[in-house]
Amino acid sequence: MSQSASSETWTVQRILEWTTAHLKKHGSDTPRLDAEILLAHARHCRRLDLYTRFDDVLTEDERTTMRDLVQRRAKHEPVAYLVGRREFYGLPFRVTSDVLIPRPDTETLVMELLEALKPTTEPRLLDIGTGSGCIAITAAKQRPDARVTAIDRSEAALAVARDNAETLGVSDRVEFLHGDLFAPLRASGSNAASFDAVASTPPYIREDEFDGLQPDVRLHEPRIALVAGGDGLDVARRLIAESPEFLKPGGRLMLEIAPEQAEAVRTLLETQGSFDEVRLIKDLNRDLRVASARKRP
Repeated sequence: MSQSASSETWTVQRILEWTTAHLKKHGSDTPRLDAEILLAHARHCRRLDLYTRFDDVLTEDERTTMRDLVQRRAKHEPVAYLVGRREFYGLPFRVTSDVLIPRPDTETLVMELLEALKPTTEPRLLDIGTGSGCIAITAAKQRPDARVTAIDRSEAALAVARDNAETLGVSDRVEFLHGDLFAPLRASGSNAASFDAVASTPPYIREDEFDGLQPDVRLHEPRIALVAGGDGLDVARRLIAESPEFLKPGGRLMLEIAPEQAEAVRTLLETQGSFDEVRLIKDLNRDLRVASARKRP
């Protein structure tokens, strides 16, 4: 889709084929999907609509927009940032480079969380490191009787999360607080054991792993939300140590983890002293992805 080819006829089908080949050459793992999402965004239509309009010729504005998107994607800018959204648990979330892009793996944590809260009426949930708000907001959507508190140390991330809560109709039931882990609760005097569950997708990348991450992640997603010390467990350790102070007896802590950290996290939970019923849960790829533990009654 070069400038030199501007006199040629660029139909939906032709642009999809060209873009797919171009992005594949530049290292995309999902070049056809990327091409479809970007073109649907440029045309303000659904992906499905592309297939019923293969012979449509793009307008000059659509071609200009698409050219810019493809150039940026070829430099490893994530598609979710380019189009400004990512679907999570069937819901559309706005995303910017201030927040991690919601991953399908995190849906495993949400499913386990909702299952754990089934017996509880009007549950109270604490989401630490909320980012886009995907965990807190999804839980609030699925459990209209829930009250959710969501914390993040990034004001910019909280702005995105608040916008998502408003758009998805749960802003009246999700409270957003700024600060590091449990600090905002302590500052407000709300450090009594009052939550039925604490959930978090903490940073868990080791310092020595960061340079080897995919360029999409390493160059564009917020480092503060990815890296957690020499073994990747700096934040998880604090969550495990401090969360019992805020959990009701019988309440649960749920953490997303890297599969290779599973046994280390299990040991941290078992030796902390406040937890029982420690479980490691696999995601849809059969990787250990969630650690769950109950605060002893």
